[in-house]
Formats: sequence, C-alpha cells, structure tokens
Amino acid sequence: MVSGMSQSHPRITKAVIPAAGLGTRFLPATKATPKEMLPVVDKPAIQYVVEEAVSAGLDDVLMVTGRNKRPLEDHFDRNYELESALQKKGDADRLAKVQQSSDLATMHYVRQGDPRGLGHAVLCAAPHVGDEPFAVLLGDDLIDPRDLLLQRMIDVQQQYGGSVIALMEVAPEQIHLYGAAAVECTADSDVVKVSGLVEKPDVEDAPSNYAIIGRYVLDPAVFGILRTTEPGRGGEIQLTDALQQLVDTHTPSAAAEGKDGGPVHGVVFKGRRYDTGDRGDYLRAIVRLACEREDLGPDFRTWLRRYVTEEMQQP
Repeated sequence: MVSGMSQSHPRITKAVIPAAGLGTRFLPATKATPKEMLPVVDKPAIQYVVEEAVSAGLDDVLMVTGRNKRPLEDHFDRNYELESALQKKGDADRLAKVQQSSDLATMHYVRQGDPRGLGHAVLCAAPHVGDEPFAVLLGDDLIDPRDLLLQRMIDVQQQYGGSVIALMEVAPEQIHLYGAAAVECTADSDVVKVSGLVEKPDVEDAPSNYAIIGRYVLDPAVFGILRTTEPGRGGEIQLTDALQQLVDTHTPSAAAEGKDGGPVHGVVFKGRRYDTGDRGDYLRAIVRLACEREDLGPDFRTWLRRYVTEEMQQP
C-alpha cells in the first residue's frame, strides 16, 4: 500500500507501445524485419511487452508504428490458413500458441510518420487515449513476468495521481545512456518523488544514478505539453523534457485549481530487466529466458555448462 493522500483516479485501461524505430543496431537482420519481431527464444520481443500490459489489466493496446512495420499487425491478427493447417494436423499445442497472440488484447495501430523522437510518438497516441491516464511501454525493455513493475506503477498512480516513471539504479559511468532523475524519498522504500529530469546527461552533470527505464504511466496533461515542446537532445522531441515541465508546473496552488498534470513519482525497480535493444544484452536475454523455461531449460543448461567449461579450457 502506498502512503500519501488517498484519492480516486480513473482506472487505466490503455497502453501505448512506440514501435517505429529502424533497429539499425541489428542490421542486416532488421533490413526487412522489424526489430520488434526478432525472436526471444520462440516469441517475438514485442509479444512479451503486450503480454506484460495485459497482465497489468491493460486490454486496449495502441502501437505507434512506421514504414515496414506491417509484420507487427500481422502477428497480432488471425492467420486462418495456418490455423486450419495446424488443426488438420491435430497440432493443438502449436495452434494454441498461434492463436494466443491474436487473442491477447484489442489492438490498434497508428503511424508516426516522421521519426521525431519518443515524445512525438507518444503525442501520436493522443486521439486514441483521450483525456485519461495511460501507460507507455518501450519494446526494448523486457520486464520479467514474475516482477510486477507495471502493476506497481499503476497502483502508485492510482494513489498519487499525476505520472509515474520506472527508475533503476545503474553504474554512474552508464547514466549518460539514459534519462536521469533527481529524487526525494517518500514513506515507501520503492517510491520516490521526482524533482528533476535530464535526458542522457554527462556523468558529471547527472543528478543521480537513477536511470529512467522504458515504463511510464502518464497523465493526459502530457499531451498539451508535448504539443509545444521544442526538439531537445538529438534534435528530437523528448518525453523527458515534457515530464520535466510537469515537475516544474506542479505546485500546491495549481493542483488545488486542477490546472496541472499532477506530480511525477518514480518506482525504483530492482527486479529482472532484459535490454533487447543492444546486441549483447539481446543474446544474454535469450540465454537467461531459455535457461528458465521448463521445456528447454534442463537440456539447455546442461549444454551451456559443458560449453562454458570447454571454452575456459581453451588456451
């Protein structure tokens, strides 16, 4: 239970998944295949993200896509020819796996057009989301299904209102790869109040080593701010800059008049996160998840131990 003023806030039902990136770090594999469709063991990375949203009670999912992303829509649609073939073979197990992706949630799609950054991708969701809080899940971050990060963030937002971001402590020398947050403690050990945000700061300028990872629960007031947010670092419209404006404009007087988007809090995550946006981490994620599978793990771990032992014995 989160400490703080008890309030009633609208139930969150909508998730937004930005998926318009080019995936250049995985070329040539991503020349014709969206990076979100690269397999992690035997499911595309994007399916893990949708499953996470659904498990947190978000049954309305909007993907913000771009050119060459049609396979994403096909994956979450029915494939009657394939289903019929599997049914005729009596392959009920594979049939269930194929149907699972199309039955997960109500899926919607909108194209981003010009790739103008994460903030612009989120703004593309405004007509669908409307005037209600919503979640944003980035496809490069896979959160282990045993760690209920998104549900915890929704609980915090329901208690405090405003917006909630996911934070994770990283080594100080790595903070320049992330947005960084200045924070104040609350009564809950895993919840902090955000007092400042900086996108990919130099190590000496970072307010902390609390890095923003790819999960957000946002107040719809962020849309109005994003419409007027100028391009920031990298010439892109940064969601971090819009969240900083929410921090700056949240004052007791404005909150009393309902003129701001509420505070910004952070949930400090200490669970299992797999970064599939980096080639090395992508491979490590596959190994970790494969090792933990009941159907693959025992044989795979045996092979992996033998392989590592043989490699260590090499001159």
